[in-house]
Order: sequence, then structure tokens, then C-alpha cells
Amino acid sequence: MKKVTVRVPATTANLGPGFDAFGCALSLYTDVTFEETDSGLEITGCDEAYTGPDNLAYTAYCAVLESLSEQVRGVKIHIDAHIPIGRGLGSSAALLVAGAMGANVLRGNKLSTQGLLNITNAMEGHPDNLAPAFFGGLTASMVDNGLPVCVNFPLHPDWEFLALIPDFELSTSFARSVLPAQLPRADAVYNIAHGALVLKALELGDEKLLRNAMQDRLHQPYRKNLITDYDAIEALVRTTGAAFCVSGAGPTLLCITLDERLEEKLAKKLPQITKANWQMLPLHIEFEGAKVICAE
Repeated sequence: MKKVTVRVPATTANLGPGFDAFGCALSLYTDVTFEETDSGLEITGCDEAYTGPDNLAYTAYCAVLESLSEQVRGVKIHIDAHIPIGRGLGSSAALLVAGAMGANVLRGNKLSTQGLLNITNAMEGHPDNLAPAFFGGLTASMVDNGLPVCVNFPLHPDWEFLALIPDFELSTSFARSVLPAQLPRADAVYNIAHGALVLKALELGDEKLLRNAMQDRLHQPYRKNLITDYDAIEALVRTTGAAFCVSGAGPTLLCITLDERLEEKLAKKLPQITKANWQMLPLHIEFEGAKVICAE
């Protein structure tokens, strides 16, 4: 086998109080094709700034080959990305997952998915996006002695996800820089309790419980100041009864609801209260996770 295409879903991390722990795969995808060649590195399909050896798909590809003690040969990589960059929907994790899986498939699937998660987590630093990208669905993850541990949780099938994606980026590193180094004990207890209830609400399909449980004191109160018109948008969404949170580090805002008409309800009012241009993107749960869609 010399050529493989891997499809990786977008992911939303944190889900309110589950900072660096909770993640969910969504129905928006990046496809990456890897074709072994006899000469060098060639990357197409993306901005020229991302066509060098520091491209995340390529670095993950190399990391897996090195872990297998395999020589890194020439490779042509084509990226067909529908996950927006720098918007809190797991675009970086998707490239890491694609690169790791692509290399593994081309070498006969010698590593398990957990093994690939171990390698990519060492590169990313936290598994909250990587785990749902690999395994699909809703996951909770932690790192134990340097290795990621993740489990899947059940999800009610009727949930609708509506991503509000603005026309500006927010880097994860900057979004992390505004977080406090320490928190009061009361805030830690608050997040533990709310996180547990988020998982149960998502399982039961309990929109009222989810709306209340999505409250957070660890990262959203600090990050919201980086997102244009956050307070106005949150107030609008809450009038609909939907749950609301920052997707990952932001600036995408995520609505979770049982109401299939949520997009219609927000369509007229959202432009009236915001300065930025916001795209409303309806999404569903991706239960399967990353997969090979073509191999030659």
C-alpha cells in the first residue's frame, strides 16, 4: 500500500466545566491523503504557510514512523480541510490524528489506536480533542504517568449542535494565557459537580439540566472577554432554552439543544446584536471517529 486517505471529525472540547477533559466529535471533517514518493515532502491543499516540515499532519506522520523505527521517506500530503483553523473545533488535533493514522496504515497497522493516541498526546499536551477525534462520540480523558486514558460516555440521540463560528481566530496559547494559575477551592468543587451533571444530562437528553450544568468557573469567565459580543450572544441563546458554552479555547460558541428550529430562531436576531460576522453551522454527533476512506 502506497496511498491512504484518512477522514477525521471536528471536535469540541471542554463542554463547559470539563476543562481539558471532556470532548465530543462532530460532523465536520478534514480529509488528508498520504502518498509515499521517492523524493522529499510535498504538501498541497492548504495555505503556503503550512506546507513546510512543521505541518502537524507531517510531524505526526514522522513521529509514528520513528516510533516504529521506520525510515521517513518522501511523502505527498494533500489536505482537504473543512474544519476552520483557530476556531476551537479541533483543527490541530484533526491533522495530528490524520498524520498518525496515515503513517500507521501505510506500515500495516502495527500500532493500536491507543498507541497512536499516546504518540499524538505527547505532541499536543492534552487529549481532550484527540480522544473524540480518534474514538468518536463523547469522551472524558486524563493523563496518568504521562499517558492518556480516555473513556466514552453515552449520548442521547436527539441532541442538536449549532456552532456559532465568527470571522476571527483565537489561538489556543493566547486563550490559555488569560487563565489564572490557581483557583479557590469553592470553584474547583463547583466545576467537579457541574461536570458530573453535564455527562448525565447528555446521556438523558435533559436540556434543562444541561443548560444549568454547563456553567463553569475555570476558563469561560476569563476567555469570554476575548470573544466579541459573548455576553449578548449568551443572553440571546439562553432565551431559547438551549445549553451554551465556548467550544474548546474559542472563539466558536456552541449551542446544544433538542430544538430542531434553533438555527431558525437565531437567524434574524443574531446579526442584530453582534459586531462580527457569525456563521451558524448545524452539526450532529460523529460516533465513529477517524477512519480510512480510501487505500491503494
